[in-house]
Amino acid sequence: MFRHTHTIADRWEDAARMAVAALGDLPDPDVLAFVYASDRFAPELGSLIAWLRAHTGIQYWVGTVGIGLCGSNWESYEQGALSLLVTDIPEARFELVPNLSTRVAPFLDASAAWRSEADAHFGVVHGDPTNPNTPELIEALGEGLDPGFLVGGISSSETTLPQVSGRIVSGGISGVLLSSEVGVTTGLSQGCTLIGQRHEVTAGERNIVLELDGRPALDVFEEEIGEVLARDLRRVGGFIFVALPVPGSDTGDYLIRNLVGVDPENRLLAIGDYAEPGTMLQFARRDGQSAREDLLRMARDTRERAGGTIRGALYFSCLGRGRNLFGEESAELKLIGEVLGETPLAGFYANGEISHNRLYGYTGVLTLFH
Repeated sequence: MFRHTHTIADRWEDAARMAVAALGDLPDPDVLAFVYASDRFAPELGSLIAWLRAHTGIQYWVGTVGIGLCGSNWESYEQGALSLLVTDIPEARFELVPNLSTRVAPFLDASAAWRSEADAHFGVVHGDPTNPNTPELIEALGEGLDPGFLVGGISSSETTLPQVSGRIVSGGISGVLLSSEVGVTTGLSQGCTLIGQRHEVTAGERNIVLELDGRPALDVFEEEIGEVLARDLRRVGGFIFVALPVPGSDTGDYLIRNLVGVDPENRLLAIGDYAEPGTMLQFARRDGQSAREDLLRMARDTRERAGGTIRGALYFSCLGRGRNLFGEESAELKLIGEVLGETPLAGFYANGEISHNRLYGYTGVLTLFH
C-alpha cells in the first residue's frame, strides 16, 4: 500500500526527519515517490531531496514547491511543510520526464521503446509559470503520448521555482510517465457555475473583446450578470469570470480565465486570454456553495469509476481555491476526505492545474491510484 505523511516545521531538516519517522520501515526503496515542499524550503530543495534519498533509500522522487500543500484531510499554508506520497510502483513501471523547456520531441524519441513496451499514456507533470511555452509543452507532450492524458500543476512560490524529477530541475515541465499496469482514475472540479448563454466574439484584438454576437461586448456582459452587479462593475472582480469552452469536449469542459478589465466608455472587455473573432465564450460565477457541491460530485464520481481498493491519491488545486473559496480549517481537503476517508494523499496549491493535457485555472484535479 501507499504511504503518506504531511509534516510542519520551521527547518527543512526537522520536517524531513519527522516525515521519515512517520513513513516507518519501507519494504522496497526501488519505487516512485512524490514530494511537495512549501516554498519556504524552495531554496534548499536540493539538500532536502538528497537527505530523503539517504534516509529512505528511495532514489526516484518527483514533485515541486507550493505556497500551500495538500495532505490527507488537511491543508497547510505559510509554514515550512512537506507532503510526501510513497507508492509501491516499481521502477519498471514508470519513466521520469526530465526538464523539457523548449521541445518534447527528443524525450519522446528517447523513451519510445519503453513507452511502447509499457503501453504508457498517462503522466503526472509539473510546470514553470515563468516559461511562456509551458502550455504548449504540456499539450505537445500529451499529444506525443498518442493518446495521452496528463495531470499535474504549475509550481507556486514566493521564492524560487524548483521541480523534482529524480534531481532538481527548473524552467520547463517535468514529471513521470506511468505504465498502463498502474491503475489510475482522474477527475476535474471546475468550482465555477456557468451563467447565461455562449457568445461568439465577432470583433476582438488580442485579449480585448470589442463585440459579442455583433453587439458591444459590455452590453452583453451587463445583461448576463444582472442589473445589481451591472450598476457597480467594481463588484465583479474575483466573482465573475470568463469561461472558454474546450473544443470537442463531450463533458462540457471549459477553461476559466480572469476578467482583466472593463471599459464603460468604449463598451469593451479585457480577458486573460486571446479573444480573436470566432472565439466562443461564456461567463461564470464563482461561489463557495457551488464549488463544494461540484467537488463532492467529482470526488464521488471519480471514486465510483475507480472501483475496488484505492491505494493512494494526488490532488492539485488552485491557489484561488482552498481557504479562499472553501473556508478555513482545511475545508476543501476534508470534503475530499468525506469520500476517500483516510486514503494516503499528497499535492499542492498551484499556479494552474493540468488535466487532459490542458492548463486550467480555479480547478481541482484528483487522481486515484487503484
